[in-house]
Amino acid sequence: MDDNKLLPKLSQNLLQILNDEEYYDITIEVGNDPYVKVFRAHMVILHYRSPYLRRILSTNKKKNDGTLAHIKLSNILPEIFQIILRYIYGGKLSLNEYDTLDLIKVLVAASELNLQELITYLQFYLIENKTNWMEQNFNLIYQTSYENDSFLELQKYCTDLISKGPDKIFNSLNFSSIPEKLLVTIIQSDNRQISEIQIWEYVLEWGLAQNLDLPSDLTNFSKNDFKSLKNTLQGCIPFIKFYKLTSKEFLEKVLPYEKIFPKNLYKDLLKAFLSLSDPNSKPVDKSEYDENERTIDSEIITYQHIELISKWIDRLEITDKLASSYKFKLLFRASRDGHSANKFHLICDNKPRTVTIIKVKDSNEILGGYNPIEYRSDGYYETTKDSFIFSFTNDRIDNYVLSRVVNEKFAIYNWSLSGPSFGGGDLIIWDYICCSSTKKYYEKSIRTDNFFNIEECEVFQIV
Repeated sequence: MDDNKLLPKLSQNLLQILNDEEYYDITIEVGNDPYVKVFRAHMVILHYRSPYLRRILSTNKKKNDGTLAHIKLSNILPEIFQIILRYIYGGKLSLNEYDTLDLIKVLVAASELNLQELITYLQFYLIENKTNWMEQNFNLIYQTSYENDSFLELQKYCTDLISKGPDKIFNSLNFSSIPEKLLVTIIQSDNRQISEIQIWEYVLEWGLAQNLDLPSDLTNFSKNDFKSLKNTLQGCIPFIKFYKLTSKEFLEKVLPYEKIFPKNLYKDLLKAFLSLSDPNSKPVDKSEYDENERTIDSEIITYQHIELISKWIDRLEITDKLASSYKFKLLFRASRDGHSANKFHLICDNKPRTVTIIKVKDSNEILGGYNPIEYRSDGYYETTKDSFIFSFTNDRIDNYVLSRVVNEKFAIYNWSLSGPSFGGGDLIIWDYICCSSTKKYYEKSIRTDNFFNIEECEVFQIV
């Protein structure tokens, strides 16, 4: 006999206990004035079903004089708590009976009550059954998921949609309320299926929605109106590829907004578009040539690695636009200059802002570290709060580990008998010929095995 066939009856009996008015020993006041409801429940069930309620009940036990225990949950709506209370007692929910918005509220309440099983179950249910609704209400899902560390599945859903289907976010019902940082991330996405002029129109729509007091007719804009719109969109405009517009699109859709552009950018755009005789033609995008010219003198990494490392140096998020322009000047290459600590110190000592890149032998693994201060050979530790070490697994940009220094006094070790050395062995090269990585003074390990051999090592100075 299947033991699970016995569970429905148990669930039914426990729900009958919930509705029983004779044996309850606690009352729960839920909601805020004027909408408050009092529920009757049983301490023993609440104690074992919710870690959050267990902590509250430990200080609100039933008194010896027969007075019932009483607790308040002001952050939860009564109708939402009623749904959760039935889950606490019966161990199941008929999710199809509820609106999707109510399920989001149940999810938030479940997180407050630390009902991990329900949190996980609801996230998967929403992703598998309510994707259309979530796409239409993306900003709500995005804001909710990142307000709580428990909603990892929803966070992953949001990240995937931003990366793989950003156009759906533009078409969501509450697009105009998304945060600026998210809008910039979508603009930068390589997977957009809409034209650049549509991007510009969406950005304008978003900017105007942040300034509802502006006139509906552009011809009625005052100097201050343009200034307000400029302040709103100044973080977005640099990421729009205006050179991909036709001359006609520029003259009709961009030219009227001259006053919200940085002067130098607008001057360059005007010069490029006014030189075109065909209204359907596009100017040459110089940035595309710059993209092709961005190379790195390395046998190990590509320019994409350099961009990521540069963001780490500036403490930016991966989705942020790189604010600084760094040039990586090659100082040392082991295959050219020698696989030894002596050669490293001879070339690299007394040079600040260096990045070490290591290709692990017989693998596609890349290791490295950033030292903002100078290397020396005096045998002392050097203090800095800005150094970090990292690894790329299988030579993939997106598969990395970043580990920043946590004990600043032991960030860099300067010893003549070893090459680049971070921490107390967190990453050390050519230490008695051996190379190793063992977590000590940095926040996390960058590889699973402690020891490794080097195929190639390069040191760059950041200029």
